[in-house]
Amino acid sequence: HPMAGHLARAGHHVTVYNRTKAKADAWVGEFGGRAATTPRAAAEGAGFVFACVGNDADLRAVTLGPDGAFAGMEPGAIFVDHTTASADVARQLAEAAKTLGLRFVDAPVSGGEAGAQNGALTVMCGGELAAFEAVRPLALAFARAVTLMGASGAGQLTKMVNQICIAGLIQGLAEAVAFGQKAGLDMNQVLDVIG
Repeated sequence: HPMAGHLARAGHHVTVYNRTKAKADAWVGEFGGRAATTPRAAAEGAGFVFACVGNDADLRAVTLGPDGAFAGMEPGAIFVDHTTASADVARQLAEAAKTLGLRFVDAPVSGGEAGAQNGALTVMCGGELAAFEAVRPLALAFARAVTLMGASGAGQLTKMVNQICIAGLIQGLAEAVAFGQKAGLDMNQVLDVIG
């Protein structure tokens, strides 16, 4: 929702699709543009198609098949996937796109809801250089950093590294809090001091 809003505010013509129609309608009510009834209809005539869904299966559902975005895209158009998904699905969809004359960039994001709302996301991309260079200026409408990490799948692999680092930090913080509590420390004060 906020990422597409930043694109609209930057002056791009945006058509949205959401599997929950009320969400698409709410976006149109806030930002203008239009809502489509299928991914294919949303992608028709677009030079760039951005998506962010839940997982590999959701991504395949919105890209492939007669109502998928790929079916509505013209040759040369670029599909940008912001889903945190597998590197395997990124590579598979890049190949499927290529056979249709399309281009595909896997581009998972980091920064959470606040980053999306504030236009301060970090985007880790995998794909061909020319497609990345075409996408980068648009993505900077909602991101503070957009970096090509390598071939298809490299964006997803970089996001996995990011998630491993975050999980380790959270685990370390949880262990430290448990230690402090067992030691009888005022953890609010401890966290203020070490913060």
